[in-house]
Amino acid sequence: MPKVMVVTSGKGGVGKTTSTASLGAALAQSGQSVVLVDFDVGLRNLDLVMGAERRVVFDLVNVVQGDAKLPQALIRDKRIDTLTLLPASQTRDKDALTEEGVKNVIEELKEKFDWIICDSPAGIEKGAQLAMRFADMAVIVTNPEVSSVRDSDRIIGMLDSKTLRAENGDTFEKHLLLTRYNAARAARGEMMNVQDVLEILAIPLLGIVPESNDVLTASNVGCPVTLNTPDSMAAKAYSDAARRLRGEKLEIVEPMERKGFMSRLFGRKAATA
Repeated sequence: MPKVMVVTSGKGGVGKTTSTASLGAALAQSGQSVVLVDFDVGLRNLDLVMGAERRVVFDLVNVVQGDAKLPQALIRDKRIDTLTLLPASQTRDKDALTEEGVKNVIEELKEKFDWIICDSPAGIEKGAQLAMRFADMAVIVTNPEVSSVRDSDRIIGMLDSKTLRAENGDTFEKHLLLTRYNAARAARGEMMNVQDVLEILAIPLLGIVPESNDVLTASNVGCPVTLNTPDSMAAKAYSDAARRLRGEKLEIVEPMERKGFMSRLFGRKAATA
């Protein structure tokens, strides 16, 4: 049965689009057919992260408004046959989307794909509400910062009230993806630790993605980190998160503080003194 998943956040800049691309690529690598739908109309970025910006001819708005057929707007990934992108418009605004039009697109996508992953714009406005409206489940992307966690709590409330499943009294599955986590900074109290975030948001933890230059590099070259540097810690965190989404029971290991050689040397001397 196809699954419609929204990747969302209350705060911008938390790594939502890179997470959409990385989770989607990891699911596609497992043999699942995946389509990534960019709902950030006017601020299109998912095509850049996927390296498909020069291949965009038609977009989500064109399909919703009947100016193009869905197959005309879908862009097949050149690296993974089972991965597809439906880009957003860069020249329109979010008012160009309608609830009925989005519903029709989602229903048509469900006939073609195992996973429909909706990359939501940040915030609580119309675009974000339409991205989550027809979803079965959500991944809430959060940084370990007070403002990000507070905004994510607001988004969780919307998922439990504004989605069609919630209105029908059905269970809405929610997962927390903690990104840009730095164990050393958390240990020094410069950012929230994992347990603090979980206590506030009270939803299951899907994964912890460590702060990593590999993620930024992958975005800049237009390739999800799970494909660009698959052996990196960030890529492995995303790959494990994708496996959990598919139902596998994997332990979540919190990234540890990495100490330099001199720090380890003097720490060992102090311990033996």
